[in-house]
Amino acid sequence: MTRFASLEIHKDDISFSAGHFTIFSATEREQLHGHNYYVSIYFNNEISQNGMSFDYRYYKKKLQTLCDQLDGRFLLPAQSPYLKLEENDEYLFAYFDQKKIPFLKEDVVVLPLTNITIEELSHWFLQKLLIDLDEIKSHGIHGIKINVYNGPRQSGGASWGKVC
Repeated sequence: MTRFASLEIHKDDISFSAGHFTIFSATEREQLHGHNYYVSIYFNNEISQNGMSFDYRYYKKKLQTLCDQLDGRFLLPAQSPYLKLEENDEYLFAYFDQKKIPFLKEDVVVLPLTNITIEELSHWFLQKLLIDLDEIKSHGIHGIKINVYNGPRQSGGASWGKVC
């Protein structure tokens, strides 16, 4: 008989600090600001004969690598209907509500999202993990939930598969 268990990883070192602004409409957005973000992951998985699910250090490392890509950067959404992005050799310009906001290209990460929110960021992390679905299934994982926190007890989440 197959046994199932849940496994949650929520560690302070799976984190990143980044700037952003949330876009509310074609004319309203937040001021530029930043957060210390934390990422947690929850698995629904089979327990193997040796009494463990899988070597979860592997996924801790994958999440930290993703966090490192965002750490210390300003995050911009590539798919917002209200934000236009243009770049030249040195700068990336964000156009919002007839205003031009300049950024040094080296300071920015443009993500394939419609907004930079904890909900959208959780989907970004999840999609990055789901790139190799065969690998996930080989670990006996039947469901994953990712939460991104931008403050204590404030998170947005995305899930795949069967999450209990």
